[in-house]
Amino acid sequence: MPTHTKANTFSLLHIDVARNSTDDFNLFHDKKKWEQIFKNPFNGPIALGFQLEEFIEGAIRDHRSKNQEEILISQHNLQYSNYQFSFANPVKPEQEVEIKINKSLFTNDTNNPTLSNRVSIKSSGKLCMMGYKKESTRPLFLPSLNLPDLSKLQSSSDREFLEDTGFFIKRKFMNTSNAKNFLSGSLVEQSIFFDEIEGKANFPEIFPCSLISCALLEKAIKEKLDFKRNPMVYTSHKISIDRNRLSYLKSNDSLHILVKPFQSEKSTSALQTYECYGIVNCQFLLFSSLISLTPLNSPA
Repeated sequence: MPTHTKANTFSLLHIDVARNSTDDFNLFHDKKKWEQIFKNPFNGPIALGFQLEEFIEGAIRDHRSKNQEEILISQHNLQYSNYQFSFANPVKPEQEVEIKINKSLFTNDTNNPTLSNRVSIKSSGKLCMMGYKKESTRPLFLPSLNLPDLSKLQSSSDREFLEDTGFFIKRKFMNTSNAKNFLSGSLVEQSIFFDEIEGKANFPEIFPCSLISCALLEKAIKEKLDFKRNPMVYTSHKISIDRNRLSYLKSNDSLHILVKPFQSEKSTSALQTYECYGIVNCQFLLFSSLISLTPLNSPA
């Protein structure tokens, strides 16, 4: 049987806090500019995709704690956290949001054991997100990397393409205040991760990944996308995060987000998928992800 968590509500302020803490300037989340989007069917601002995934991270964390699953994760060295979600309908301000987490399933595969939960989010009775949260010993997405020479990142220009690699670069710096605000905007108690009195400062999994949106938006500006007439919307996120690397992440660490189109035999003219990577201090891979988008008014 699924575990039903208490229903919650996102306000306009929650959306503002989340988008400001991640530099997400997408018009879909702007309480004033959403009306400027041509044929916008949502009739108001909507919650961020990564904001909802942070909400999921918090709920799964509670689920793991209540069921003492941290022991299992430690015993099997499940150091990768994986999110695989598809987006169906938007979450709007002041609508009741319900999250359902199905019973945990552990698969003791000798090659890559996993602890998995099916998760769904509904808003005002409509399905908004569905997918899985999985813990594993190896990344489930983009395990075979083809990264550029990371030593070049130090001298690379922000918001530019890295030579002939095809990667667009967005340089950010970790900031505990932004992470706290992102947690609060996502209805997650910030003291679970940060408490100065107790000397606790642990970045949540989704916060560094949430900066992908800013990178994709900056890339779109570079390519002269018309955000009002031809906006893109997320269709799915597939993310693998190295929790061991995350545990060493601290304020002021640099995070280079590298994005480029993902080549796939299943790609269509409408659907656009990007491979995205987060590199800490020009040295370590923190996360890898596949982010898919489609035009708002795509006939598909």
